[in-house]
Amino acid sequence: MKFDTPADTNPIDRLRVVGQPHERIDGRMKVTGTAPYAYEHHDVAQNVAYGFVVGAAIAKGRVTRIDSAAARRAPGVLAIVTHENAGELGKGDKNTARLLGGPEVQHYHQALAVVVAESFEEARAAARLLDIAYESAGGAFDLAAAKDGAPDAPASGGTPTQTGAGDFEAAFAAAPVQIDQSYTTPDQSHAMMEPHASLAEWDGDRLTVWTSNQMIHWGATDLARTLNVAPDTVRIVSPFIGGGFGGKLFLRADALLAALGARAADRPVKVALSRPLIANNTTHRPATIQRIRIGTQSDGRITAIAHESWSGDLEGGQPEAATQQTRLLYAGANRMTSLKLAVLDLPEGNAMRAPGEAPGLMALEIAIDEAAERLGMDPVEFRILNDTQVDPEDPSRPFSQRRLAECFRRGAERFGWSARDARPAQQRDGRWMVGLGVASAFRNNMNMDSGARVRLGADGVVTVETDMTDIGTGSYTIIAQTAAEMMGLPLDRVQVTLGDSRFPVSAGSGGQWGANSSTAGVYAACAKLREAVARKLGFDPEAAEFADGAVRAGGREAPLAEAARDGEIVAEDTIEFAEKLSEEQQQSTFGAHFVEVGVDMATAEVRVRRMLAVCAAGRILNPLTARSQVIGAMTMGVGGALMEELAVDKRHGFFVNHDLAGYEVPVHADIPHQEVIFLDETDPTSSPMKAKGVGELGLCGVAAAIANAVHNATGVRVRDYPVTLDKLIGRLPDVA
Repeated sequence: MKFDTPADTNPIDRLRVVGQPHERIDGRMKVTGTAPYAYEHHDVAQNVAYGFVVGAAIAKGRVTRIDSAAARRAPGVLAIVTHENAGELGKGDKNTARLLGGPEVQHYHQALAVVVAESFEEARAAARLLDIAYESAGGAFDLAAAKDGAPDAPASGGTPTQTGAGDFEAAFAAAPVQIDQSYTTPDQSHAMMEPHASLAEWDGDRLTVWTSNQMIHWGATDLARTLNVAPDTVRIVSPFIGGGFGGKLFLRADALLAALGARAADRPVKVALSRPLIANNTTHRPATIQRIRIGTQSDGRITAIAHESWSGDLEGGQPEAATQQTRLLYAGANRMTSLKLAVLDLPEGNAMRAPGEAPGLMALEIAIDEAAERLGMDPVEFRILNDTQVDPEDPSRPFSQRRLAECFRRGAERFGWSARDARPAQQRDGRWMVGLGVASAFRNNMNMDSGARVRLGADGVVTVETDMTDIGTGSYTIIAQTAAEMMGLPLDRVQVTLGDSRFPVSAGSGGQWGANSSTAGVYAACAKLREAVARKLGFDPEAAEFADGAVRAGGREAPLAEAARDGEIVAEDTIEFAEKLSEEQQQSTFGAHFVEVGVDMATAEVRVRRMLAVCAAGRILNPLTARSQVIGAMTMGVGGALMEELAVDKRHGFFVNHDLAGYEVPVHADIPHQEVIFLDETDPTSSPMKAKGVGELGLCGVAAAIANAVHNATGVRVRDYPVTLDKLIGRLPDVA
C-alpha cells in the first residue's frame, strides 16, 4: 500500500479499540517471568555452551601476540576464536568499528576473542588465561582538545550539517539584545537493564540467533554481511527486549561472537556482554560542545539564531546531530547551524535516547531561558512569541500540525506557572530553595516502510506476523489493537507474533518511528485481508463493514470466521511512505516540559519535586502505554540532567565508570510525581493511523527544564551537564 496522499476517514477512526487505554497484552508474561529474553531461551537449543568475550586492554594500537595455550588447557574449554582463526570477516553497514578486532585495535574493549566452555564460569576463568601482548599507539581522547581542528561533519542520509538562511552575522551584530554562550554535554551510556546477549546455533550452513536487537532486518543483513554468508541463511529471533534505547539498533559483538563461537565449538553458544563491555565495546552518546547565539529585538522577537556543535567519533563515524531541532523550533529570518566532527579514538558513538534533539535541547533551551531573562520576559511567553507555523528555513513549507503554543498554555495553567517568582532564589520550603523551570519538547516525525502478514483462521482468530520488536514500549498491544479495529474483533481474538526475521520486514523500534509505522503496516495488511474476506463471503469490499466479529453489507451479515471455513486466509502488505508528503509539509511532534526542583541550601543537593509533560504528537494509539513511554523518558531526562556522565580517562582512552555501580542512573527515590497530558490531535499526513510518536518527545527538553528550574531556585546558571552539587555549592546565595 502506497501512502502518498493524506489519510481520509478509515476504520481506525472508529476508535473502538485503537485509542483506548488497554493494558499490555504481554504484561502477564513480563511479571510472571515467562517472557523469554535473549539469554533466557532454555528450550530452543540443546547442549548449549557459553562464551566469554575478551576486550582490548588498549585504546589504539596493535595486537602483537595472542598466546592461548594455557586457556585451551583450562577445564571445560571447547574453542577459542580470535582474528587468527575466525576466517575472513566483512563489516556491517551500520558498524563504524569492526566487531572482532585484531591485529589492529580501534578502541578500548574492542572484542579480541571469545572463549567457549561448558559453563559460563569455566569460560570466564579460561578467558583470564589468555596472554595478549600489545603495541600501543597514541590516540585522541579529549573532545575539547580536538575541537579547534575538527572539520565540518559529513552529510548523513541527505541531511546537511551546515545550514543557513538570511544573513546571521549581520543580523546578530545589529540585534539590541544578544546571547552568546557555550554549553557542554558529556558522554553517556544507554544503561539498559538487559545486557547485550545472544544464543547462536548452526544447522549445517544455516544460522539462527536468538538475540536482543531493536531492528531485526538490519541485524540479520549485517550479520550475514559480516560472516560473508547468504542473507537467507541467517535468522534473527528477538521477541522480547529488555531495553535498548538505541544501543541495540545495530548488530553488536555478542551476536557475532556467539555465531563464531558456535561454529568453532560445533555447539549452540550463549554470549552476554559484561557491563564494562556494554559501556566501552558497544555504542554510547558522544559528548558535545555547543555554542548558541541568539539576537532579538527589544520586544523579544528573534532576529538571529545560530547553533554550532562539536562532537567526536571513530574515523568514519557520524556526529551527534545536536542542531537539528534549532532549524525548526523557533522563528527568525537569519539563521545558521553547523556540526563539526572530530576523530576520537574512544568507543563508537551512535544513537542513544533521542539522538540529536535530546543533547541539542539540553543546550538550546537553556539559551532560550537566558535570552528571556535578559529581556525581562516570562520564558513561556518568550517561547510562544517566537512560535512559527512554517519551516523557518523555508517559509513556503508549513507544518502539518504544530500546537507548541497550546502545549505551553495548557501546561502553564496545569502546573501553576503563574505563581513562579521570576526573580531567582526567592522561594523556600524549609531547607530547600525551590524553583520552576520550563523547556520546549521537539522531535521530528520519521516514517519507515513497514510490512506485516495477517492470517484469519477457522476459529475466527486473526494472527499478525511482523519482524517488529517490542523494547518494552507496548508494540504487541498497539499492533493487536490495530488488527482488532480493522477486522472488527475484540482484542482477545487477535494474536501477535513479533521479532523474527522470517516475518515481513517492519520499521523496527527506534527513533520514535516504530509505533506509527508498524501499525500502518498492519493496517495495510488488514486492508488486504478485509478485501479477501469480503469477496469470499460475497460482499462488496467497498461497502463491507467489519464489526462485532461479523461482516455486514447490503442488509446481510456473516460471521468473520465463516470466510476461513475452508482454510486459512492469509494477506500480506507493506506500507510505503511517499517522500512528497514530508517534503510538502514538515512533520514534527511538539511538547512542553515543566519541572519543580528543590536545592538544599547547605549541601546543594538537587531534588526534582514535580514534573509535567504536555505532548502534541498525532493520534495516541494507546494512552496507557504512551504515558508509560513518556514518564520513562522523563526519568531518563532526570538522569541526563543531574547524574549521568561517562568519565573519560584521557590518558588511556576508556570510560572509567563502566558499570552500574559507577555510572549513576535515577532510582525510584529520585523520581517524583509525573503527569502527562496528550492533546487531542490527528495528523492525516503521517499515516493511515494519523499518529506519530511520543517516546523521544518525552525526553527532549527535560534536562534543560531541570537546569532552568535550578537557576530559578538558586540564581546559579550551570551550562555544563550534569548539574551536580560541586557546580553549585560554591555559588549558592548566602543562607539567611
